[in-house]
Amino acid sequence: MSAHKILVIDDSKVIRMRVRDMLPQGNFEVIEAKDGLEGFNLIQSERPNLIMLDFLLPKMSGWEVFQSVQERPELRAIPLVLMSGRKEEVLEKIPEPFEYFAFVEKPFEQRELVAAIKEAMVKAKKHAPVASVGSAVPAGDLAAEVQLLKQQVAQMHGEIDQLKKQLGQLVNFIKQRLS
Repeated sequence: MSAHKILVIDDSKVIRMRVRDMLPQGNFEVIEAKDGLEGFNLIQSERPNLIMLDFLLPKMSGWEVFQSVQERPELRAIPLVLMSGRKEEVLEKIPEPFEYFAFVEKPFEQRELVAAIKEAMVKAKKHAPVASVGSAVPAGDLAAEVQLLKQQVAQMHGEIDQLKKQLGQLVNFIKQRLS
């Protein structure tokens, strides 16, 4: 079982297969959903590392899935790439610049997909919930606050190292495909 789960929510089997084929083999477990309701249920149960979400979906639209994810802080930190062949419909609901997700217009090439994934990861980190220092330590205990901040910095360094590793894997994969 791979360490990284990517959930692809799209009513088109062709798009789901295309995304799967564009990702490096062996590094990701790709989970698929054919409608928004199934996709949102999988987001909650599987907690993927990345969500690829079509905007126009049956049963629960991509817009509704996005709103439901944004309402839950524990899900909001998951990087999200919104996909659509009709950018104007996306812009009717969510004006640019897109703050919480990356957008890729269908049809897309592998380099566009990889760029959108990188962008989604950066945006998710900016909006991830951060533990408040005041609630974690007694008020006025500077040593405890400093210790908590050191722990948070160490955790962020670990996350950065993991992102660098993932980025390196994607770059190597792209280099292999281009050669």
